[in-house]
Amino acid sequence: MPTYTVSQLNAHVRAQLESDYRDLWVEGEISNLSRPASGHHYFTLKDDAAQVACALFKGSTFGLKLPARELANGLAVRVHGRATLYEPRGSYQLILDQIEAAGIGALEAELKRRRALLAAEGCFDAARKRPIPPDPRRIGIITSASGAAIHDALTTLRRRNPLVGVILYPSLVQGELAPAQLISQIHTANRRAECDTLLLIRGG
Repeated sequence: MPTYTVSQLNAHVRAQLESDYRDLWVEGEISNLSRPASGHHYFTLKDDAAQVACALFKGSTFGLKLPARELANGLAVRVHGRATLYEPRGSYQLILDQIEAAGIGALEAELKRRRALLAAEGCFDAARKRPIPPDPRRIGIITSASGAAIHDALTTLRRRNPLVGVILYPSLVQGELAPAQLISQIHTANRRAECDTLLLIRGG
């Protein structure tokens, strides 16, 4: 059995991908849409179990069934293109040449449904909102103790207000157990009344 270098392996996998998946349609929901100044479009195409990176280069934005300007996060689409592998990073992606709409994505539709339920309960009423202190002395953060979100939050707080105190209320932020833990930590923070402002954050 031969031993490959990493470069040889990635080159081999790229050739295999481009040979086997050079003409395919894939359906999913757009997320993480990016439109850099180059005119290219990058986004993640996902369903409820997996995701794949997609690139729509500027030269392929003409003649699309769904105009590039109408692409949006949460939109369900069918895309046509080919699979390839970006050898320096060893990550594969789809290079697109056609996109057509397939309706509002299932995840976006569920988000809208839940938002409507919360609105019906009055959760977004202006009368229920409390003013945010302009200069809080202590901020409580409800999030995972080991995730990227707490690191990003602490980095930003140290840069913008290094004197503010921070109290972490650790909780899961995803999975079946997360809702109960998040609610419990909100109650804990309210009961202790040791923070001027409370942040509930997660990464991704």
